[in-house]
Amino acid sequence: MVPGTFDALALDVFRFQAAHNAVYARYLSLLKVDFQKVDSIGSIPFLPIQFFKNHVVKTGTWIPETTFSSSGTTGDATSRLPVRDVDFYLENAMSGFRHFYGDPAEYCILALLPSYLERLGSSLVCMAEHFIRQSNYPQSGFFLKNTDELLQIIAAGRPPKVLLLGVSFALLDLAERHAPGLHDVVVMETGGMKGRRRELTRPELHGILKKAFKVSVIHSEYGMTELFSQAYSKGEGRFFPAPSMRVFSREITDPLTRQQPGKTGVLDIIDLANFDTCSFIATGDLGRVFPDGSFEVLGRLDNSDIRGCNLMMSSLRQ
Repeated sequence: MVPGTFDALALDVFRFQAAHNAVYARYLSLLKVDFQKVDSIGSIPFLPIQFFKNHVVKTGTWIPETTFSSSGTTGDATSRLPVRDVDFYLENAMSGFRHFYGDPAEYCILALLPSYLERLGSSLVCMAEHFIRQSNYPQSGFFLKNTDELLQIIAAGRPPKVLLLGVSFALLDLAERHAPGLHDVVVMETGGMKGRRRELTRPELHGILKKAFKVSVIHSEYGMTELFSQAYSKGEGRFFPAPSMRVFSREITDPLTRQQPGKTGVLDIIDLANFDTCSFIATGDLGRVFPDGSFEVLGRLDNSDIRGCNLMMSSLRQ
């Protein structure tokens, strides 16, 4: 993207969404923000991600083709993202992957995503399924509990490029039960224990997987239900966002104040691909953002509802 183009596009998208997204417009009014006076992306307020659990966040009036939903424990509200055009989501996901790894068609893609396959509405499954369809290798596919078949594919003269995409707890299960030497395989974790195992820090997780799989690095994918774009790490947990995405951090105790580069804060994300919903998302993820635009994810903020967010959500319901 041409330097300066992202900022200009982000401001245009902000003004459009501030005028035509009822939930975001109400949030801005509660903050007493006049969107017509916002003249830099550093002054754009980010919508707390919790609003996706309690409101339909859409810009304009249209009928969703589908709805992505997050996983959640029993009784918890889940985030929901209405999707106007699934093909647009898939093409944007393809574009982001190509930017870092090349054409998915060149990979044999082995998707180990049991918790996601066991429910409906997963954007990750939607993306992985599309990548698998693009693959030139018939061995590509999903593996729920049939890990023996997955290991046979890896062992039987595998294609030159193999991507093992897995949720963290499933990769740990594979590592502990089989400890297969994967060598040149791109092992990519998508995060999440989903209540199946004890939570680990990313360095702990990667250390276990590197030793078991006999690989030098573990790759990572960072995405979420509320976003169309992804970020990727080729090792050591340092993520680089897709060209449609930019990441900032804010101070933990003041959600409207930017954190200094390299210092721990809470992550805010601009995703220009979220044109039909909201492109400015305040997450509950703790992390550090670096001057080159890369970032680390350090965990979740305890009680990640922003102070005052519940009051604002109550006001939005009125």
